[in-house]
Amino acid sequence: MVLMAGMDMPVKVIREQVASAVDIIVHQSRFADGKRRVTAIVEVDGLEGDVVLMQKIFEFKQTGILTDGSIQGHHQSMGIAPRFYDELRDSGIDLDRTMFSEAAI
Repeated sequence: MVLMAGMDMPVKVIREQVASAVDIIVHQSRFADGKRRVTAIVEVDGLEGDVVLMQKIFEFKQTGILTDGSIQGHHQSMGIAPRFYDELRDSGIDLDRTMFSEAAI
């Protein structure tokens, strides 16, 4: 979008700004049953060269399909707490850290 606006900035600089401004990406998809579900929650970890580093925190695991075509599944932790967890806690948002363990779900 920056490039479409006519800004004359190198792509690497744009990537650096986006990687430093975005903490988390929530990916949503429409499934075969027509419902939309959050399929992944990913933390942006910064840049390594020209590559934006990301770490998946949660993902949707499909476990089956009911006779009416509805998709069954659950969200599964990848066993990694986000780097900004301490910032959340310091700002008064106290999440149970065990929700990030693989055994939580």
